[in-house]
Amino acid sequence: MNKRKIKRLAGQVIGWLFIVLGIIGLVLPFLQGILFILIGLMILSKTSPWAHKLVIKLETRYPKVGRQLNKWRKYPVLKRILP
Repeated sequence: MNKRKIKRLAGQVIGWLFIVLGIIGLVLPFLQGILFILIGLMILSKTSPWAHKLVIKLETRYPKVGRQLNKWRKYPVLKRILP
């Protein structure tokens, strides 16, 4: 496996892990479920077209979420992870 495939696979695993944590967080009172789902979708949107379309749809439907995601995109550390 080359380095690109390993990065893609790691991104997908981490993205799905955050989505699973978000689903668990919707039930548990001490986890922020929506936040973990958004983070997971942002990570997956870099490699999955369906996740990218979903993030764009969320940004247009909920402008507050779109503004927050744009703030996150400005951080240099997150530029490597977020599209």
